[in-house]
Amino acid sequence: MRRRAVLATAILAAVATPGIARAADLGPSVTKKSTTQLDAQAVYFVSYDGLVNNNSFQKNGLLTYKGHQYAAWYTASRHAVVARRTLGATAWSTVTLSHTLKSDDSHNVISMGVSKVDGRLHLNLDSHSDGFFYVKSVAGLLDNPASTAWTSAVFGAVQTSLDGVALTSQFTYPQFIATPEGKLQLSYRVGISGNGRNALAEYDGSAWTALGEWSGSTGTYTSAHGSSTARNMYLHGIDYDVNGRLHSFFTWREQSAAVMCSSGGITNHDTGYVYSTDRGRSWRNDAGTVVGTTGGSNTVAVTDAGLVVDSLDPDHSLMNQESQSTDSAGLPHAIISYVPGRFGQCTTDYVTDRTANGRAFHLRKNASGSWQKTEIPIALGSSQRTKLVLDTYDNAYAVLPYGRIAGASKASGYTDWALLYDGGGLNAFGEVVVDETRVKADNVLSFMYQEKSSGTTPSALHVVDFALPA
Repeated sequence: MRRRAVLATAILAAVATPGIARAADLGPSVTKKSTTQLDAQAVYFVSYDGLVNNNSFQKNGLLTYKGHQYAAWYTASRHAVVARRTLGATAWSTVTLSHTLKSDDSHNVISMGVSKVDGRLHLNLDSHSDGFFYVKSVAGLLDNPASTAWTSAVFGAVQTSLDGVALTSQFTYPQFIATPEGKLQLSYRVGISGNGRNALAEYDGSAWTALGEWSGSTGTYTSAHGSSTARNMYLHGIDYDVNGRLHSFFTWREQSAAVMCSSGGITNHDTGYVYSTDRGRSWRNDAGTVVGTTGGSNTVAVTDAGLVVDSLDPDHSLMNQESQSTDSAGLPHAIISYVPGRFGQCTTDYVTDRTANGRAFHLRKNASGSWQKTEIPIALGSSQRTKLVLDTYDNAYAVLPYGRIAGASKASGYTDWALLYDGGGLNAFGEVVVDETRVKADNVLSFMYQEKSSGTTPSALHVVDFALPA
């Protein structure tokens, strides 16, 4: 008995003493809790190797706020639908909006955001290098969900501007971000693939303001094969950390195929990183040097020094718009994926080659300020993207195509990646939409996925929940 008492005392001391690892810190694990069905007949078509209801780059197709979870998708009739449930409940309440999907384009996703300053839900939908559609709820809807009826009456009219702010006629990739003060920002691309710029708008509870563009498309990039003079910056995400710093990892997509070893590849190259300490008004490279100003003439450019944190030429089918997160210390993490050089130095068909030999990597900045990269030793078996999640102990989880989940512990320095869940029984098409906000709410990893189908035959859309260490 005395030995047990001494051990218990030592454990309590370790937990209470600063600088000593908590004995309660747990490694990564997932326990499947439940699966709920959003729609038995969701719209289904494959374009750009993806589904419009499950492109992992949409932020957010699934989100949690004040004890409720919200989801958005297109049903078989092509109508946009938004739903909610109390966390842990099996039943979803749905509202069909007065908008129908205009084309069979998987980029035309629905993204949601919350303006905490006034409790509204915002949706941006159905755009790919053209006009967007926008819907917002009445004020206070998300603050008092139990006492507010979930009907179409709580949503305003479908607009083609942000309450009169037009932004651009070439709009793609809406991503809503809640600021630490409770305002809501909207990140988006102006222009087209290979020739586009990133921009921001901001909602303060009363009106939207266009803040302007912050990345540039001009300048010359030269590879071993040739040069390109136009491009766009593809974001892996855009997120505030616990200290209010705004982070973004990215890749460049060149317009000219001359930079590649083969026309069947993809012109993405390098993983870059920038951050902002002033709510996205200016942008700094890893060393802290200002490299761009939002809405100004000096935007972040391919020729700027200090942007690249993981160098890679355009010959390895590097994926754009993968995933990122920040940990409890505010340090940035990302998932990137490509075909490693051990499989050859020239991909000739990026879908085929990524499916056969693609691998995902965990890229992070450590506490000493250095960048570390670890290969996740699980074949992708897909051309598609992986999502990154960090739990309350800063363990990392990679939600791979088909709903497979791998994990690595912070204690190991993220070197012990292993498969935790094989996706069995999901019959998921490929990419999934992760609820980035739910882990902090109740230590649950929740993601939306759609079952495999063929042609344009609708299929079931689900949300699956996994308990994480608590």
